[in-house]
Amino acid sequence: MRKAPTWNVGTVCGVPAWVQIVFEEIIRYHKVNHIHEIWPNLSLYIHGGVSFEPYRENFKNLLGKPITYIETYMASEGSFGFQARPDTQGIRLILNNGIFYEFVPFNEKNFSDDGEVRPEANAYLIHEVVEDTDYAIVLSTVAGAWRYLIGDVIRFTSVKNGEFIIVGRTKQFLSLCGEHLSVDNMNKAIDEVQRKMGITIKEFTVAGYVLDGRFAHKWYIGCDEVVDANAILHSIDESLRKMNDDYAVERESALPHVFIEVLPSKHFIEFLHATGKFGAMNKFPRVLKNGNLENWNNFLAKMAVQ
Repeated sequence: MRKAPTWNVGTVCGVPAWVQIVFEEIIRYHKVNHIHEIWPNLSLYIHGGVSFEPYRENFKNLLGKPITYIETYMASEGSFGFQARPDTQGIRLILNNGIFYEFVPFNEKNFSDDGEVRPEANAYLIHEVVEDTDYAIVLSTVAGAWRYLIGDVIRFTSVKNGEFIIVGRTKQFLSLCGEHLSVDNMNKAIDEVQRKMGITIKEFTVAGYVLDGRFAHKWYIGCDEVVDANAILHSIDESLRKMNDDYAVERESALPHVFIEVLPSKHFIEFLHATGKFGAMNKFPRVLKNGNLENWNNFLAKMAVQ
């Protein structure tokens, strides 16, 4: 960090949350207004791992001028795709690198409530997929993986070009009572509240549970500014009602309760530290379930008494 001004950085690669932290720390340490005062030639950011939308406004505040963003899609099992047309939303699937793809429609017929694929689930090949349908990806590779469910859920934006967006994870959809809340829905709601209220939300997660015989959602928002928590919650709830008909219906019946807790953003990083998952390859889960939720609540209880 101390030597950052001596580096001629033109391209940065990495997971958005961690790159954002690096930029913020460099700006703070050198007491400048934006990262381009340190790296004037920075013009390209190659990112992946999570949706970039919740971070886009934050990055604008850290930059001194527009740059080009390129999204990639890779994991330990291989490199699956890249954004071939920067001005177009969608990652192009790579079909000639020793990976065979199958696509399982992500719905209640094929997946359990816990995100486990059912034995009788139907899978489709690349020439059989359609646009605007959510699919879980199954991989077989020359390295030995066989019909491996990688856990990502995608939606094709252009079948002709083999382009898609990542809309969530098989185990990070929240549907206690049929609200079918996807990570894509959550990301868009967070992005909208940031733009509407002019605030920076660095991290967030959502939990669902039973309350008074019905259901509830609780949002945990990582924000270091003085904010109106109820206004944030109202904006998120309003956005989700507009974009998700199932959520809107359930909010009037089985899902009458939504809550929010605004926390220092460092709590999210500290939780990853505490659970041994600190590092660029780990992301804070957007949906907290079962053991994760219990660990999170125990962690927050410890923070409250310190």
